[in-house]
Amino acid sequence: MQHWFLTPDEWRAIALSLQAAVFAVAITLPLGVVVGRLLARGKFLGKSLIETAINLPLVLPPVVTGYLLLVVLGRQGWLGRPLNDWLGVRFVFDFRGVVLASAVAAFPLMVRAIRLAFAGVDRRLEQAARTLGAGPVDAFFTVSLPLAWRGVLAGCVLAFARSLGEFGATIVIAGNIPNETQTIPLYIYGLLESPGGLQQAWRVATVSILLAAAALTVSEYLERTRGE
Repeated sequence: MQHWFLTPDEWRAIALSLQAAVFAVAITLPLGVVVGRLLARGKFLGKSLIETAINLPLVLPPVVTGYLLLVVLGRQGWLGRPLNDWLGVRFVFDFRGVVLASAVAAFPLMVRAIRLAFAGVDRRLEQAARTLGAGPVDAFFTVSLPLAWRGVLAGCVLAFARSLGEFGATIVIAGNIPNETQTIPLYIYGLLESPGGLQQAWRVATVSILLAAAALTVSEYLERTRGE
């Protein structure tokens, strides 16, 4: 049967991808702001090592990222085993694994945008707030963050878009389970493995392209208007 609109399975894959991306951004945003601010302003020993560790998911093969997550958070992993045994929390073949893989893949892009945003804030404004009696935390929330909010939001949008496209690490740690861990990329991958799947994948592929294009457009707009 020819479908000109999305099928229920396609809607479910899209909804699961959007849900995972939202969770991934929400979970990583507080840490992203802290790390981005630290890298933009801080001077400390080992800064380059931290930068390298954060950016590794950008250059590592995604399957390697998934393998490392599996080693650490798998059922026999040094952290995954106690989480599973004591708290009943598991990541393997679970939606949590989808969110985790998406968050790890998207975090470097978020931090990079946030770091640039804080680097663009005039230090003199922060110093003026300090001389007027504001503490470091007060100066951050009343001066630095309001001035950098467009860059922070741009980082969230980029991370959201990257989360939607995550494939390699997700399939390693979460598998490709329909209605549970099957995101847009995994759904398309499953179609391409089945007869006639190449002709069926165009609808979801089109949605994926539109979502990515919209996210990039919003991010570019926020970057262009950051100094306004």
